[in-house]
Amino acid sequence: MAQTDNKRFFENLSGAGKAIAVLTSGGDAQGMNAAVRAVVRMGIYVGAKVYFVHEGYQGMVDGGDNIKEATWESVSSMLQMGGTVIGSARCKDFRMHEGRLKAAHNLVQRGITNLCVIGGDGSLTGANLFREEWSGLLAELVQQGLIDEEASQKYSALHIVGMVGSIDNDFCGTDMTIGTDSALHRIIEDGWEEKMCQKLSAKRAGMKRLNIIIVAEGAIDRNNQPITSEHVKNLVVQRLGFDTRVTILGHVQRGGTPSAFDRILASRMGVEAVLALLETTANTPACVVSLCGNQSVRLPLMECVQMIQHLYLIKYNNNTNVFVCTCRSFENNLKTYKLLAHRKPESELPQSNFNVAVLNVGAPAAGMNAAVRSAVRVGISEGHKMFAVSDGFEGFYKGQIKEIKWADVGGWTGQGGSLLGTKRTLPAKHIDKIAEQMRKYNINALLVIGGFEAFLGIMELLAARGTYEELCVPMVMVPATVSNNVPGSDLSIGADTALNAITVTCDRIKQSASGTKHRVFIIETMGGYCGYLASVGGLAAGADAAYIFEEPFDIRDLQSNVEHLTEKMKTSIQRGLVLRNENSNENYTTDFIYQLYSEEGKGVFDCRKNVLGHMQQGGAPSPFDRNFGTKIAAKAMQWISKKLNESYRKGRVFANTEDSACLLGMRRRALVFQPVVQLRDETDFVHRIPKEQWWLKLRPLMKILAKYKTSYDISDSGQLEHVVLNRPKQSEAMAAI
Repeated sequence: MAQTDNKRFFENLSGAGKAIAVLTSGGDAQGMNAAVRAVVRMGIYVGAKVYFVHEGYQGMVDGGDNIKEATWESVSSMLQMGGTVIGSARCKDFRMHEGRLKAAHNLVQRGITNLCVIGGDGSLTGANLFREEWSGLLAELVQQGLIDEEASQKYSALHIVGMVGSIDNDFCGTDMTIGTDSALHRIIEDGWEEKMCQKLSAKRAGMKRLNIIIVAEGAIDRNNQPITSEHVKNLVVQRLGFDTRVTILGHVQRGGTPSAFDRILASRMGVEAVLALLETTANTPACVVSLCGNQSVRLPLMECVQMIQHLYLIKYNNNTNVFVCTCRSFENNLKTYKLLAHRKPESELPQSNFNVAVLNVGAPAAGMNAAVRSAVRVGISEGHKMFAVSDGFEGFYKGQIKEIKWADVGGWTGQGGSLLGTKRTLPAKHIDKIAEQMRKYNINALLVIGGFEAFLGIMELLAARGTYEELCVPMVMVPATVSNNVPGSDLSIGADTALNAITVTCDRIKQSASGTKHRVFIIETMGGYCGYLASVGGLAAGADAAYIFEEPFDIRDLQSNVEHLTEKMKTSIQRGLVLRNENSNENYTTDFIYQLYSEEGKGVFDCRKNVLGHMQQGGAPSPFDRNFGTKIAAKAMQWISKKLNESYRKGRVFANTEDSACLLGMRRRALVFQPVVQLRDETDFVHRIPKEQWWLKLRPLMKILAKYKTSYDISDSGQLEHVVLNRPKQSEAMAAI
């Protein structure tokens, strides 16, 4: 692909003559292996030599077989494995000058001057110190006769790029660290928690109440004294007399396979880390690859570390006896949790006299219930009367509307599907009856949670405003669909749960061929005409190809993919994985592709096919979808409150401007309210997808990691940004997510 004035492509970057070492350090975290795999394959892809450093910094100090050159095949089957297969160890030797001198000697012997470190702030701080001392260490090695002056000049600069691997999510500068999402999966998978949540949420007149108390291992009280789980248990037993049990999750949070989110995050970060090393100069500071919203960013490593050291995440302020949180995202999450977990007494609630209706529209999506719970409780906290509409717009015109209370949504967060009920019915044919119900229940605002049908439904309601004044009220849509095909948002509630279902299933399918002859699996995913699930699921599962509607393909492409897999099967790789979006091509069906691969692969591999179907919609929502649904719905309700106050005139609500009907979506780094009418031009209504989709930029990553020659636009990469501390005002408590 030719380079344009506005775009940069990684084909112009070469790793020839460079050597990159990758190591994992500190506590292990799920997703580290995905990051190692991405670094190795991207490095080899651009022509560099890549080395494993086994057992972290200890392996770098000890040298020998601890530092081995990696091959493409050496990271096969690594993606789905938990922990770190190259080992991680805390190293006292590296803290000493003599240890770092040995490490420098071992790297120079192999010509390694590029180091990719995956670990926490301690590991990354050690790497930066190593970089700062590098020239002095080389001078010592020359003085001791261990290397010559020529080697000292040739390897005069050490380049460092870090990736944060930690289940604690305690690093400033990134929204999520590698391993955090998987740890949340382990926590919510614990059986006792779910059982207790269900019992807690049920109405149990006369039955013993059950409660869950979660204690962080570093929890302290206002006097800086530790709060332990045993202390909490004893307090509950002694003061309340409740039967209490303690479960310490411990290292189960580090175990298990990485989630889809962590695999994708680690793969993106690993590729970005190699790009950063290719673009670095002698004057470039050590950087850490981070996630901001939905974007990969590079930040100066020591700016991030210093932010942690000086401010940390939560500090105790002795002057005001309040907790001060210096991480904006964490602060807002904490405030949202407190708002939703504890209801204020009626006497402390504001009285708005507004009625707000919430409904689900379209197919069920995991996380819808979390969004409804959040909306209902935030609405009640702001003084509104909340109404639940069953079965979407169909239930609306039929009058299936009732007030919903705080306790009614207890325990909804972890439940899949739509407890309100949801249908694909659009409102246009029933506008008169919907307006009648709006008038009957005096509905002053609408919150619609759903997929493409919800988007179309809002547009139909807007079109009828000129005829029905009852529809001139604030309306906001929150995207919720496994297909992730709603215009105006990079992400939709439910898509992450579907990705995890695809990833887990693909893992199991590939495992079924373990130890057998060479085999290729053809997997069909959902999504309508949107290839998000096939593409991003393919990246998470380590697919060799993913066929989608947005990227047209023909028989020549299919034949090329078969030949590519055939070549791979001649090596030690035993399993191949091909994903196909259900509507990618009307002629090249899943059956056709299966038969083609079966015929052309004879003598080399055999084939199996699997249509995943509606299992992608089912099950409990993932931690990401629970949190995303909770936060985005809370923000939507705050917007509704603001619009209601702005549009209340002469005893009634009247909102008829473009910005009174919005879609709240994730756009790159922020949640943004966008007037629905302005999204028309961004929408392909025939195929029910946005005209531009951000995730298409991830497809080259999947191809690169599967060893295909491809073009990769890196125009958004390369800029070194800076860490900025934001101190939001109390009024902005939940403005940032």
